[in-house]
Amino acid sequence: MKLPFIRLSSTIEPSSLLHPFASKIDGFGLQIPTRSTAKPSHVRPFSIQCSVRFRPCIDIHKGKVKQIVGSTLSDSKEGGSSSSAALVTNFESDKPSAEYARLYKDDGLFGGHVIMLGADPLSRNAAVEALHAFPGGLQVGGGINSDNALSYIEEGASHVIVTSYVFNNGQMDLDRLRDLIRVVGKQRLVLDLSCRKKEGRYAIVTDRWQKFSDVYVDEQTLEFLAAYADEFLVHGVDVEGKKLGIDEELVSLLGSYSP
Repeated sequence: MKLPFIRLSSTIEPSSLLHPFASKIDGFGLQIPTRSTAKPSHVRPFSIQCSVRFRPCIDIHKGKVKQIVGSTLSDSKEGGSSSSAALVTNFESDKPSAEYARLYKDDGLFGGHVIMLGADPLSRNAAVEALHAFPGGLQVGGGINSDNALSYIEEGASHVIVTSYVFNNGQMDLDRLRDLIRVVGKQRLVLDLSCRKKEGRYAIVTDRWQKFSDVYVDEQTLEFLAAYADEFLVHGVDVEGKKLGIDEELVSLLGSYSP
């Protein structure tokens, strides 16, 4: 079965980079022979640990599993010609969301996310079907607020993912953030800090990544918000879906300052 979009989340210590002469992979451990010319009986293999976690993703648009260029989404009604023409779709699956969720469950891929790219009933139904297929294994995002967050947990989501509800009208709304924690608990909350470059800094974007907030992804923000969420979800919106590789500057920033 084709996997259209699996995102990779990894934590690799500098000492655990794959050696070009690695001869054996045993679980996550690598045994690497020395380049010495000493006899094999004198060689002591050097073992290292490499930890990698795959985080699958199911993006849902109008009830269909799709991979689109996120920055081309529009807040306007998508029935209009202008918004339809602007939307760029890289892939659309003919398989239901639940089939991907079952696949991830069978492979033991926990912690992935289901994102509703629109608040229409078809997308919500498809998201709930995925949660039912992999209860406790997937996070869910898209239109989450303090009124509906608990219902998604009850449908089987391990976490709810929130952006626009907390970063409201360009500002961080701490009252809404605290209200979400009261409803579902910090341990079930993921803050989406997806961002775009603005005047040389990474500003958090909301409303389908169309609106810049006044909150920036930096050391101070990450340290402060760590007290309010179990995880952060960060997309580099300037490259997301555009086949441009990763945003190396953003990855470096997160590696330096993530709590």
